Amino acid sequence: MCLIVFAWQAHPDYPLVVAANRDEYLARPAAPAHWWVDAPELLAGRDLEAGGTWMGLTRGGRFAALTNYRDPSRHIAGAPSRGALVREALEDVRPAPATLQAVQASAGNYAAFNLLVGDADRLGVLESTTGGLRMLEPGYYGLSNHLLDSPWPKLVKTRAALAGKLEALPTSGPAAATEDALVAGLLGLLRDPAPAPDPHLPATGVSLEWERWLSPAFIRAPGYGTRCSSVVLRDRKGRTRLVEWTWDADGELRSRVEHAFGAGTT
Repeated sequence: MCLIVFAWQAHPDYPLVVAANRDEYLARPAAPAHWWVDAPELLAGRDLEAGGTWMGLTRGGRFAALTNYRDPSRHIAGAPSRGALVREALEDVRPAPATLQAVQASAGNYAAFNLLVGDADRLGVLESTTGGLRMLEPGYYGLSNHLLDSPWPKLVKTRAALAGKLEALPTSGPAAATEDALVAGLLGLLRDPAPAPDPHLPATGVSLEWERWLSPAFIRAPGYGTRCSSVVLRDRKGRTRLVEWTWDADGELRSRVEHAFGAGTT
């Protein structure tokens, strides 16, 4: 994933809300979100080159997602795929803090990353570049290809828009139509193609041209771009809904999948 904004325990009806874009090379094969045959409790998209994933959920209430840290100088030749960390975190039966502590011990074996791991009670982040592990308080957060809540323009803009949409919701059990409108609104945030002005671009070790291409929430660059957009809603009864849109090389909708599971699923 390259942009994740999320609300943790910030709305009384939705303890977890996630809106995320996965940015990747267009030629790298991937499968949309599905229940894995070789891991039946795991719902996630799949990188068909290395076998891992960028974001996933389990029937037992776990959530995990990963972003790469953009700094070409931190490249590690031959390092294992970071997508394996997400699968391992989802399949771990320990509480989220213990899972993150275990990953922390071996983080140096991988190219730089940020890993979010949550269970029904706790949500935390591990930043491999600093070694920092933080369990999160209720609130609104954003993660791109730097540290948690780094003030990159697209992160700040999208996080604020997420907060606005949730704070505008009724707090007495939203109807299905209201929830559908929320999902559609979050998709709109993720589709924003507006680049940041040059004075506000980060300096991450790539060229200015690439900083411009990578600055919108929805990326279209030569051979690279936003491959899918995902929304996760978990309500206070334990029902979880995942909606994922996959985009083609021109940024047009190629497929849409939706999964719902947990208490009260209809």
